[in-house]
Amino acid sequence: MNVTFCGGARTVTGSFFVIDTDTCRFAVDCGLFQGKKEIKERNYQPFRVEPSSLDFLILTHAHIDHSGLIPKLCSNGFTGKIYCTYSTADLASILLP
Repeated sequence: MNVTFCGGARTVTGSFFVIDTDTCRFAVDCGLFQGKKEIKERNYQPFRVEPSSLDFLILTHAHIDHSGLIPKLCSNGFTGKIYCTYSTADLASILLP
């Protein structure tokens, strides 16, 4: 198993981790970077992994720093399922376009 920190490392926001196993590749969260201008600029950079290479995404909770870049992930090629609790899905449907 290999874990790639695509966000949420050395910063509080922008949670996004990619896990590679022998059988699949998936992401945990895909959050928005918030804070100073140089941190927020990360929201406009390309993803560190190709979104279409992800089999699925696990969303831990609906806070925008964990879910805010899901629309960008989808518009850049992610077509997998998103797994989360019903409560998280309800809140994310309000927060995300």
